[in-house]
Amino acid sequence: MKYDVIIVGAGAAGLMCAIEAGKRGRKVWLIDHSKKIGEKIRISGGGRCNFTNIHAGPNAYLSQNPHYCKSALSQYTQQDFIALVKKHRIKHHEKKLGQLFCDDTAQQIIDMLLKECAEAKVKISKETSVDTINHDGQMYKLETTQGPATCESLVIATGGLSIPKIGATKWGYTVAKQFGHSKVDTRAALVPLTFTDDVLGFCKALSGVSIEAVVTCGKTSFAEGMLFTHRGISGPSILQISSYWKEGDVVTINLAPDIDALNYFKTKQQNQPKQEIHNILSEIVPSRLAELICEKHGVKGRIAEMSRKALEKLAADINNWQVKPNGSEGYRTAEVTLGGVNTNELSSKTMESKLQNGLYFIGEVVDVTGHLGGYNFQWAWSSGYVAGQYA
Repeated sequence: MKYDVIIVGAGAAGLMCAIEAGKRGRKVWLIDHSKKIGEKIRISGGGRCNFTNIHAGPNAYLSQNPHYCKSALSQYTQQDFIALVKKHRIKHHEKKLGQLFCDDTAQQIIDMLLKECAEAKVKISKETSVDTINHDGQMYKLETTQGPATCESLVIATGGLSIPKIGATKWGYTVAKQFGHSKVDTRAALVPLTFTDDVLGFCKALSGVSIEAVVTCGKTSFAEGMLFTHRGISGPSILQISSYWKEGDVVTINLAPDIDALNYFKTKQQNQPKQEIHNILSEIVPSRLAELICEKHGVKGRIAEMSRKALEKLAADINNWQVKPNGSEGYRTAEVTLGGVNTNELSSKTMESKLQNGLYFIGEVVDVTGHLGGYNFQWAWSSGYVAGQYA
């Protein structure tokens, strides 16, 4: 089986690359080891696929080389993908913070990409694995479960390690290593954080309670929803900060970002001294949370009876609650993988390896990780598009 381009991995990046290479008249074979195409697309955004973000730009991505993503993102922008969605008449809406979702179902995005592949005469094979890859100086020779195949250009679009239950493996990193590439250390990102001891007990007691919070780690902050769970804390603000958190770091949480709690208490003490402290707390945080904060500090009764020091401690727990996670839920629930194939060894213009002619790496397997909210899909579309122009 002779091809111009073989793409391994039929996720968002692989599909986009196949479409673009096919449009150029290249003979393309897109293969995936899974039974279903685009499974990560299908389950994303609660089944509605948060397919891009209208604010997508380089500042929303993490990489050892923060400039690497600029070229691809400018060659194929979020507006380009939105135009493709409109061409296929897929109804969509902006949820918040620039996040775009399908009105109906994520399957529409998969169907759109498969239709584009068909028009570009791309051959797609599911449940197909690659056993070995060799390069003879001119062509790549692959041994696959469908027999031997050769190609001029080989594109690795196999993703990272997140959500192994839908087929994530380290295969892409293994291929990179075979051809001399280094890897930036990988870890789970956009993932809930976990705790031990007192904080875990506190979270368990509040399981299901959500709140708007500002969550900070180091110099980075996110202001979004936060959710208490029986394992720790989750929600958009926590998923976002998890990409910046490292073991041993303290995370600071402001549970009432629009209110200076200490000033609020002082005003209440002056104007409504007979009001119960629990009721005052319930005005600025959910009632169950207020109850537990009062219990934790051993305070009850009227605000008039509370010392300044006691109020300061309460206020600190609301505006400056400091917690030390013991870890995260890991790749099992992580939306993406941080780290990956070292971008210093790849062309930012074409995604081609600087070490091996005709070898390309795109999507999540590369050390480029977006914020939550459609940014990682945009990186998949952009990097896939770019490689498709050159592979």
